[in-house]
Amino acid sequence: MVIIVGLGNYGKKYESTYHNIGFMTIDKLASKIGIVFDREKYKASIGEGFFNGEKILLAKPLTYMNNSGESLALLKKQFKDARIIVIVDDIDLPRGDVRYRQHGSAGTHNGLRSIVGYIGQEFERVKVGIGRDEGDLADFVLSKIKDTKLFDEATQKACEMILKLIKEG
Repeated sequence: MVIIVGLGNYGKKYESTYHNIGFMTIDKLASKIGIVFDREKYKASIGEGFFNGEKILLAKPLTYMNNSGESLALLKKQFKDARIIVIVDDIDLPRGDVRYRQHGSAGTHNGLRSIVGYIGQEFERVKVGIGRDEGDLADFVLSKIKDTKLFDEATQKACEMILKLIKEG
């Protein structure tokens, strides 16, 4: 089983913000593989299905970004041996770049810090670069995405990367 978690903040206020790249990517992934987010469980909106013969559980935590670990801890407790892939925005990557990490530290990302605090570092990450703005970091990550074409392409690339990771095991 593969659990894929997109990080973001729930609510209209946060839609289309840089910090919600994880939600945008997982929504696109769900559409591609025909999974519908149809219930709430494990402090997340979840959907289940299959891809390439593998059972897939998609999750969008219902907690705020900085408490994402609460949801991941519940998922990990229920599905002890599942492979976990987290999709997250990254200010330290250039805008539109996509990078994969098998495991590692949380770096500067509070959502990842929360997850590491709850379940440790042993989960995979697909990071979508959002770059940095000159102003306040919190204001920037919570601002609406201006370069939508670039991020549409980046989320598409992230989806392709995840599907390849699942196919290759």
